Amino acid sequence: MLHDLWVALALLLVIEGIIPFLSPGAMKNMMMAVAEMDDKSLRISGLVSMVLGVIALYLVN
Repeated sequence: MLHDLWVALALLLVIEGIIPFLSPGAMKNMMMAVAEMDDKSLRISGLVSMVLGVIALYLVN
């Protein structure tokens, strides 16, 4: 199980690195937009992301 966790972390780093590698300007613009969002919107987007992740894990397994 620990191996699976390390694999998941490695894949997360690869996926997170795709956008800044392919389009650093878009990444900067996205970060500025996120910095301007209020806390409630950030919390909701985080919740939506977690729910989608759980659904994806359920569908994969």
